[in-house]
Amino acid sequence: MGHFRLLVVGNAISAYGSFLNMVALNVFIYHVTGSALTTGLFMAVRLGTNVVSGFVSGRLVSLHDRKRLMVGADLTQATALLVLLLAPDGGRVALLFALAVVSGFCSTLSQVALRSSVPEIVGADHRARANGLLVTGRSLAMIAGFASSGVVVAQFGYSTAFALDAATFVVSASILFLLPVRTRAAEDERDGTGAAEKSGGGRWVSRTLLRTAPLLAVMIVIRAIDGLGSSSHNVALPIYSGGLDPDHPATFISQFWATWAIGNIAAQQLFGRVMGRRGRGPGERAFALGSIVMSAAFIVVFTGLPTVLAVLVALIAGMADGFTEIVYVTRLQAAPDEQRGRLFGLSASAENAGFGLGMIVSAALLEYLAPLPVVAVFHGLAIALCTGLLATLLVRRDTPSAGRKDTGAGEGPEPDRGISPAEGSRS
Repeated sequence: MGHFRLLVVGNAISAYGSFLNMVALNVFIYHVTGSALTTGLFMAVRLGTNVVSGFVSGRLVSLHDRKRLMVGADLTQATALLVLLLAPDGGRVALLFALAVVSGFCSTLSQVALRSSVPEIVGADHRARANGLLVTGRSLAMIAGFASSGVVVAQFGYSTAFALDAATFVVSASILFLLPVRTRAAEDERDGTGAAEKSGGGRWVSRTLLRTAPLLAVMIVIRAIDGLGSSSHNVALPIYSGGLDPDHPATFISQFWATWAIGNIAAQQLFGRVMGRRGRGPGERAFALGSIVMSAAFIVVFTGLPTVLAVLVALIAGMADGFTEIVYVTRLQAAPDEQRGRLFGLSASAENAGFGLGMIVSAALLEYLAPLPVVAVFHGLAIALCTGLLATLLVRRDTPSAGRKDTGAGEGPEPDRGISPAEGSRS
């Protein structure tokens, strides 16, 4: 795990730059154009690229060396930022949209490649612990990036923010390039391509997922619906916070996200360690229960609780969110190596599509409705799906042969098949 910890550090450094730049770029494009529409289009282009690139990334990760893909993605983003820095003021708007495409594609490619590689880097038995470290590093980077973005831009300017982001990508690429880690299964490394591709693996996700691994398909759908719910509370929180204290509209939202982050990081460390010691992760039932708790907590936050109770609920939401993230990622990593890239590519597209659609729909609904019903509808849909999944798992548990039908996308009868015969290992 020593090499992997260095990889986590490099990934967190680049993530810090990404979150810093996320704020800086959005403010910069509005500063340059003075147009809210152009700013919205910029964000839409990046998010749309995230959705489309999930499918492309899955194929690339299945065909090519993942370490090279991750290094190349980091260096490409660094180069794009440097081009923006050197460009004349008149040409920067067009370059900003090009940068949105580049950063959206490269960030998704890096995520899919890294998540697909974890079992090969640390071993299948340690993937839950490794996922906890990765998500914790990214969460800390998110806090630092968002917290420092205003200071960096205000004190040093946009150019410094972009240069700092480019430097973080170079550092991340350098660390990854120097680390002696294997990111593919040994048999795939010898012939340079995945077995899934040689046997028509490109059709596996679209044609076989629902038939051979319906529980994985349901989990991916639930994550997409979670994206809808996540977008609804992200849009609703500023409105709700402003209604609580019009004179200090940022007070509650800052308390909420700070507490959520603490719970999220604590859960990632706690459950990552526990699952790592067990050498296996909980199954689909734990994922469904964690998702229900998370969605219910987000709904309760908007019910007008006293601040202390609302912050406590935010802590619960953060812990449930961190737990389900580890469980979900580790479960997908239980799939065979040649199928894993496609699976994570599909998942990335589904989650980004859910979040993007939710941002549009929830923003429109909040023009006419209060935050509580909007958040309750979106998160309530996730709760309903998870309840259906739990009911299905209970039925399958009572059916002796049912647990052997869903092999987890070709995962096979691993000893860590989870809590019930129908459940596979997961983080």
